[in-house]
Amino acid sequence: MSEKLIYIDGVGSVLFKHSYRARHLNITVRPFMGARVSVPVGMSYNSAIRIATERKHWIKKHLDKMKRVETNQTRFDENSGYCTKHHQLILRSEKRNNISVRISNGKINVVYPEEINSNSIEIQNAIRKGVERALKIEANEYLPQKVKVLAAKTGFSFNKLTLKNIKSRWGSCSKMRNINLSIHLMRLPEHLIDYVILHELAHTVHLNHSAKFWLLLDNVTGGAKTLDKELRNYSISIY
Repeated sequence: MSEKLIYIDGVGSVLFKHSYRARHLNITVRPFMGARVSVPVGMSYNSAIRIATERKHWIKKHLDKMKRVETNQTRFDENSGYCTKHHQLILRSEKRNNISVRISNGKINVVYPEEINSNSIEIQNAIRKGVERALKIEANEYLPQKVKVLAAKTGFSFNKLTLKNIKSRWGSCSKMRNINLSIHLMRLPEHLIDYVILHELAHTVHLNHSAKFWLLLDNVTGGAKTLDKELRNYSISIY
């Protein structure tokens, strides 16, 4: 489909693109992609530009928000030297048509076409997916045994452990004493991994965050509030 890059005063360059899927004009603003306008096939570009111009204050507001997101987001490149606990990111370009992500021998190998900038959203997303695959491997190798050891050491018991790519919380515990842990725990220092596990194990006794819960957790960690405060310095998802 045809597309045009149009400059809108007060906003900057906006990409307009006719789309068979668009039933109505749709404006999106995403990190590292800027503002895009999907235009229904039956609508002219002039009409689409007029509507987008009428909504330029909304577009500008969300562009500013996305800029803040971009500033805080980790950018991976060939020189970033990014590593998980047991995997190193290897990023390189070569003559090819697609992006390849492969986990092998302690390496996260991401190979991408030469004509694509490594800062592009496609490459950055591929890298994040590769890192998450490596974290899943590491979590499966480390966390189940760690949970068993800590449970036995502290006298807690649980029903089932599930490891997931959770990006909203480090872990959870159900009424059935089923524990869910995020694979992103593997990005934490070891003492904080232990703290999160003990936090969820303590929930097998107290499902709430009552005074009794914190007293129990403090007894098995030796400083629950201090560890909880330290944990808040870490982001669950990879920014």
